[in-house]
Amino acid sequence: MKDFIAYCGLDCETCEARQATISNDDSLRKKVAKLWSELNQAEITPAMINCTGCRIEGVKTPFCGSICPIRQCAMGRKIETCGSCAEMKTCDKLAMITANNPDTLKNLAG
Repeated sequence: MKDFIAYCGLDCETCEARQATISNDDSLRKKVAKLWSELNQAEITPAMINCTGCRIEGVKTPFCGSICPIRQCAMGRKIETCGSCAEMKTCDKLAMITANNPDTLKNLAG
């Protein structure tokens, strides 16, 4: 499994929050914060847009670091990704991601 595949199957290498963090790009942080604020109907500031990747050591966005129910579950079960979980196909938490992004299932199978 690639290190940059998140517990849920999203590819952190393609995440603009990670890209902004790695390149220290404040204009990209502002762009991501604006988009995520609109999508989530919550105030997300550019300062919150710092993440090295879900399963990579280092800084995380507030959501990924402490709120994401998928990440919390996988870490609690001590599994590499949700692809290792026997409940993957029936998991409502994971379905929040996989229903909108079929590539995540391919990533979890890899």
